[in-house]
Amino acid sequence: MSLFGIFSDSHTGCCPVNYGGKAQGMLKIAVAVKKTPADLIKQPCCVCKEEKTARDDCMLFSKSDDPTQECKSMIDQYKSCMAGFGFKV
Repeated sequence: MSLFGIFSDSHTGCCPVNYGGKAQGMLKIAVAVKKTPADLIKQPCCVCKEEKTARDDCMLFSKSDDPTQECKSMIDQYKSCMAGFGFKV
């Protein structure tokens, strides 16, 4: 069983289980709060992850007196990527 007994695993997949109507109500709540990947991709935290990691690593581990100047190309790549999704950094 999963999702608090709402679904029951069987050889044909997951099937809704009805426990006097309670499970159906819980199922509606669970489905209502579920976000789709399209919703997540529009959030700044969920885009340009590779560029952000590269930028952050460069800035954190830089031995330079001016990490901003040393990592300028990675910062610009990150800004460009974010702008492609409509975010201004």
